[in-house]
Amino acid sequence: MTHLLELTVNGQPHQLQVEPRMLLSDVLREALRLTGTHVGCDTSQCGCCTVLLDGHAVKSCTVLALQAQGRQVRTIEGLAGASGPLHPVQQAFTECHALQCGFCTPGMVMATVSLLRRHPMPTAGQIEEGLSGNLCRCTGYAPIVAAVERAANLLAEKGGA
Repeated sequence: MTHLLELTVNGQPHQLQVEPRMLLSDVLREALRLTGTHVGCDTSQCGCCTVLLDGHAVKSCTVLALQAQGRQVRTIEGLAGASGPLHPVQQAFTECHALQCGFCTPGMVMATVSLLRRHPMPTAGQIEEGLSGNLCRCTGYAPIVAAVERAANLLAEKGGA
């Protein structure tokens, strides 16, 4: 038996029929074809599927799609305009070479956006805590931390997130 799911993704309203057990990550990737949300583990360990749900970072592989009923979802595809400049967090990740294979990058970027909303100029401890649920197997984290710090400065220059 399916249920009607109504949610807004990247500013666009959607109505979909979903199974009760369907995950938000599956709706995003399969139904809406937003494949920037990666699924690395399906067990909430890696954070590659991190999206913003009503502005808060969540691992979409742990959220049932129906839990997003009537809510706002923002994915990596929704950060920058279609033809506009990169979001300051994306710009900072690029400038600081905070990616290698890129698999964790969408989740790291979305977690950083959420972190910088809570802590516009985060301390080292706040950065560590804010990214603690996201794993990267390539970079050694130093460039990612540098990117978070750079993004905080870019956002401060632009007047906030």
